[in-house]
Amino acid sequence: MHDTEWMAFADAGLERAAQLRGDAAALADLFARGNILPFWRGKPLVRGGSALAFVAADHPVLRQGRPAVFLGLNDGAPCFAVDISDWQPGPEAEDLVAGFLDPSVQRHPDFDQDAGFCELRGIMVALGAREAEIAATARAILQWHQSHRFCAACGAESVQAMAGWQRDCPACAAHHFPRTDPVVIMLVTHGNRALLGRSPGWPEGMYSCLAGFVEPGETIEAAVRREVLEESGIGIGAVRYVASQPWPFPANLMFGCHADALDDAIKIDPAELEDAIWVTREDMVTVMSGAHPRIKPARKGAIAHFLIQNWLAGKLD
Repeated sequence: MHDTEWMAFADAGLERAAQLRGDAAALADLFARGNILPFWRGKPLVRGGSALAFVAADHPVLRQGRPAVFLGLNDGAPCFAVDISDWQPGPEAEDLVAGFLDPSVQRHPDFDQDAGFCELRGIMVALGAREAEIAATARAILQWHQSHRFCAACGAESVQAMAGWQRDCPACAAHHFPRTDPVVIMLVTHGNRALLGRSPGWPEGMYSCLAGFVEPGETIEAAVRREVLEESGIGIGAVRYVASQPWPFPANLMFGCHADALDDAIKIDPAELEDAIWVTREDMVTVMSGAHPRIKPARKGAIAHFLIQNWLAGKLD
């Protein structure tokens, strides 16, 4: 991996301790003395806007929670997540905001005003590396439980097993495991220029690297070439893997690549992109400094920002 900058959620060293997931007695002991992170509708509990707010096993907020998920050992300390999405905020609560990012904070009456449930995308850079990894892991696994309650084989409601890392069907005995969807995200370059795209509905001025899901039967390289051609009409030659990033919105693994364009004639698919533009290296420096009049920089902590910074530093050449 290149090391021009840190990426959120990526390989901060959480010990997952998978060997403990099937040991009910050990898990009960770990939970009783563990640090538990409450989540509400995909939002972790955060204190001061920059730190996860863990609670003890006997905290009253957990009485409203669903079965705990064992995340692992954080420097030896047991770490769990509990979804309390069944809690209903009162009429005084901030309304959820639909769209690219929800800036609202929901505050539970069992906590003081310094703690609230926050959108992870909005605080991912403020969190320390380990806490970001913990939050990403928890968000992805809790969302999987929420969206995969029923057995794909027979339709019966399944139950949580293996400390949250499995669901079992009591009707047909099928086992189900958390899914991760592979996504390619690529910095496409042509000489001294890089290709940026903009999806419909993004905030004004937001552009980023092109990206798309890897389809069944595809390699990473084939997915890069197909997605770029479909979205922008640009043919791609050489493709080089750079780095990966877990992206828990809801459960993606982003494969960051650098791709060489064979031509520069853009023909966008309006169903995929609202706009696509070539940006020179010199203009990209202005973009990433936040001084460009039209284009906003890629979000810090995201792999798109990482790829662009490495390109500007000459590490992708």
